[in-house]
Amino acid sequence: MQRSPEPELMLDPQQAHAYAQADFEAPHSYFIELFQQSFPGLEPSGAILDLGCGPGDISVRFARAFAQCQIDGIDGAQAMLEAGAPLVAASGLAQRVKLSYARLPEDAPPRPHYEGIISNSLLHHLHQPQILWEAIKRYAKPGAFVFVMDLMRPPTEAIARELVQRCSGNEPEVLQRDFYHSLLAAFRPDEIAQQLQQAKLELQIEVVSDRHLIAYGYLPNSH
Repeated sequence: MQRSPEPELMLDPQQAHAYAQADFEAPHSYFIELFQQSFPGLEPSGAILDLGCGPGDISVRFARAFAQCQIDGIDGAQAMLEAGAPLVAASGLAQRVKLSYARLPEDAPPRPHYEGIISNSLLHHLHQPQILWEAIKRYAKPGAFVFVMDLMRPPTEAIARELVQRCSGNEPEVLQRDFYHSLLAAFRPDEIAQQLQQAKLELQIEVVSDRHLIAYGYLPNSH
């Protein structure tokens, strides 16, 4: 099945609100669990950049798991950031989790460089996937860790529909529709391998579920 790109940004406030209220407990907890498995023994500290943070649930979870981190989450959809503001406030972690508007590649994050970069489900939104990998190269310090998790495109539309029904059948229709389009817009492992080769990034790629994959590793100690 060929990739079918979707809109890059979630600009609709109703869509953003539905996303912020959705039950992402399982995949977002899995994000933290997979990070810990991918970097055994690592206790991240310092400034961490969350690319495409949406309403900030991953940023908050990461800050909660690793108490020595300050998380800068950036997103290009103002509606998502507005939906996330009360979530961050309610978490009690607003001193360490800051969400701000930035649309790559034109805008920059709050700090010039970071000890580590994480990203969840941004890649499939991008019409030009190199935007993500180039941002990682630009804003990561030498030796920084990188952890990217995203959806993986299924072989057929029928399998995509089955995944939607099984994984989000209880969610609002807008989220089910978005999930379906996201699956069709996602990349396969071999396509991500080509992207990394083009970007000259040596990251490991691993399929971690029937619909998720990760790309992770450390950058060289000198760029």
